[in-house]
Amino acid sequence: MKAIRRFHVRTVLPEPLAPLGDLATNLRWSWHSRTRDLFRDIDPSRWEALAHDPVALLASLSTDELERLSHDEGFVSRVREAADGLHRYLESPQWFQEWSADGRGPSSIAYFSAEFGITSVLPQYSGGLGILAGDHLKSASDLGVPIVGIGLFYKTGYFSQSLSREGWQQETYPVLDPDDLPLSVVREADGTPAQIVLPLPEGRVLRAHIWKAQVGRVPLLLLDSDVDGNDDAARDLTNRLYGGGGDHRLQQEMLLGIGGVRALRIWSRLTGGPEPEVYHCNEGHAGFLGLERISELVTQHGLGFDDALEAVRAGTVFTTHTPVPAGIDRFGADQVRRFLGGEGALPGVPVERILPLGAEDYDGGAAGIFNMAVMGLRLAQRANGVSQLHGEVSRGMFDGLWPRFDDAEVPITSITNGVHSPTWVDRRVVELGQRYVGGERIRHGEGWEDATNVPVHEMWGVKRELREQLVADVRHRVRESWVTRGASAAELGWTDEILDPDVLTIGFARRVPTYKRLTLMLRDPARLRRLLLNPDRPVQLVIAGKAHPADDTGKKLIQQMVQFADDPKIRHRIAFLPNYDIAMAQQLYPGCDVWLNNPLRPFEACGTSGMKAALNGGLNLSILDGWWDEWFDGQNGWAIPTADGVEDPDRRDDLEAAALYELIENHVAALFYDRDDQGLPQRWMSMVMHTMSTLGPKVLATRMVRDYVTQLYAPAAEAARARSADDFAEARALAAYTELARRSFSHVNVDHVDSEGVGDSPQVGDRVRVKAYVSLGDLSPDDVEVQVVHGRASRTDELSEVQSIALSHAEAYDGSRHRFEGEVAIPRTGAFGYTVRILPKHPGLASPAELGLVVNA
Repeated sequence: MKAIRRFHVRTVLPEPLAPLGDLATNLRWSWHSRTRDLFRDIDPSRWEALAHDPVALLASLSTDELERLSHDEGFVSRVREAADGLHRYLESPQWFQEWSADGRGPSSIAYFSAEFGITSVLPQYSGGLGILAGDHLKSASDLGVPIVGIGLFYKTGYFSQSLSREGWQQETYPVLDPDDLPLSVVREADGTPAQIVLPLPEGRVLRAHIWKAQVGRVPLLLLDSDVDGNDDAARDLTNRLYGGGGDHRLQQEMLLGIGGVRALRIWSRLTGGPEPEVYHCNEGHAGFLGLERISELVTQHGLGFDDALEAVRAGTVFTTHTPVPAGIDRFGADQVRRFLGGEGALPGVPVERILPLGAEDYDGGAAGIFNMAVMGLRLAQRANGVSQLHGEVSRGMFDGLWPRFDDAEVPITSITNGVHSPTWVDRRVVELGQRYVGGERIRHGEGWEDATNVPVHEMWGVKRELREQLVADVRHRVRESWVTRGASAAELGWTDEILDPDVLTIGFARRVPTYKRLTLMLRDPARLRRLLLNPDRPVQLVIAGKAHPADDTGKKLIQQMVQFADDPKIRHRIAFLPNYDIAMAQQLYPGCDVWLNNPLRPFEACGTSGMKAALNGGLNLSILDGWWDEWFDGQNGWAIPTADGVEDPDRRDDLEAAALYELIENHVAALFYDRDDQGLPQRWMSMVMHTMSTLGPKVLATRMVRDYVTQLYAPAAEAARARSADDFAEARALAAYTELARRSFSHVNVDHVDSEGVGDSPQVGDRVRVKAYVSLGDLSPDDVEVQVVHGRASRTDELSEVQSIALSHAEAYDGSRHRFEGEVAIPRTGAFGYTVRILPKHPGLASPAELGLVVNA
């Protein structure tokens, strides 16, 4: 029988236990061990059965059980203590309050992302992008940074992964009831759910309610289209993360961007909080947020489109996460015209002004395509990649937007990702730090540089415990997986012997696109078997990962790995674990001695899983890609050599796999099993302690968020304030200047360059006096910057290691012609060269390359 009515009955807590409600619904518990302990101790077995979910645990308690707890004075005292701790955490000034005491910090920052990985209890993530977003919010909370997160609520999350008997990935989509999750619906003053409305083609309407998750200090707003009043297609829009085809995805991203801004307005109105000064677009999925903000400025402040565009760009930050063009959402221009023109048009934002923002109108671009990353870059004055190498790759990937500039000058900077240590560091490692580094420092995520204070034998003992913990978890998961695959309990006795807590353990877990090369280790199966079964220096592998449901190539890679691991001769040394998620990762990173990462370089944007392993005393074995390219120092792990320049992909894989086998056998395993008289691998542990003390301070998400605040958020807030002051006078002036510059630069020219001051044998330190004679057309000398660009000159006169010096205006002559001049000191020996160029100049520009305009001599 099925019910004809359904409603949710909430737990009523006795007054002494009332604070448990706040403790369960504030997701700080996901990184605060003492709060988790409080819930665990209510009923440890039930806590395990309910997957460490405080909301589910409270809902499972009967009235009698709650009454008994309310009369347990010791437990009630712990509840009060935990509630007081949460209150202090939420109210105490933190780093941001001190740093921004002079008013330089943004009053509020809106952080838009298509996915957020906060906890496995709230599965709204698919991989690294979502985990990074979750760590960003948690660290912002710890630092007191005033961020509001904006995303979508996916009723079935991403998907739950299992395996068939043949090892083929299978997907299921368990339905999530938001009433059973640590969420609350945002309501109007009269108690009705707040609602946003977007018009769609053919007279359709998209409505959404807003759920709020509280992530420490940070509210996370999640938009849900499964509401009354929507047709079936609209209700289904937020059903799955990254589900559906072109139109479906486009509407999801309209809801996230346009609807997200409207949700922010509702949130500010209901809470009385400040409107965001900075809007951070985490990947292109939320790029439409800029269009909604332009519409607001046009309709509410009387700005023209171009004026509003300049105001919006000043306060927008765009982060690109993919170095793979296939990872970028691209729509047909006709789709965008259909959904954002006609009935769906945003007031004051004609679709013909939208289409050029995402157009691939550059060499190598495709006609008729609307590129969400390209729009994100054009709508943001500040942009970044997520590691130094990824920034370099991104500047090359998007250099078509800034033609005639060298890639190094493309205005995309880098802020390397970090990880939230309280979420990812096992509590036994934390307890060691508290004893030998300092409890207060560890609680604040600090003190990593003093990790070498921990005695080697104690750290080695903890790593053994963590391997043992992982082994137990792997045995349980493999057994459960085989039951799902159709095996009977009678034939699964072998799962009790999987892995060994005293064997070198290597972990590999991530999404399974082709470029991450899940099966690189299988290039020579016989050699891998020898490594696994080595009688003196055995190796064991724990592997996990999900392929996108539509990616059959990725599923085949998983099947190959599973079938290899199914071999009865080696299955005690290798395991593939289905359904990789946060809960699994929190066992996997601490329990591994080595973290393996072997992407096709340079296609790993950052790769933060290795950072989490490092904080737990693991060493990295990785291709020099992402963050590892930046921070590998020769003593914190091993770099897998890359066969750069080898065109044949199979040949390249063979070479890099051979290098991987050689490293594991002759370096990694040899070092791990090299023991002293006390059974300690002293040289191994020296690398571990060096890793924790040197990488620890670098890989923290608190460092990352501070970098965002100081390098991007604060300058964006300052620019946004300046742009909006005096009825948006600077925005209007910059729009007028931009129009003038774009119209005039085709008439700008470097007519002639003279130099003097060096003879036939110049020396380091000699000064060259440069005079540049230029024509500026309709522009004045104040509208441009004339530069000498100098550097090392190749045989073909290409400049490298360049520096630039602005020349001063000397005189005007013959109408629009001018002379600029200045001096250059020769800084180096060898081939030296220089050129002269003309760039736009305006106080509202964040970079001279921003407009993509330049005239070279």
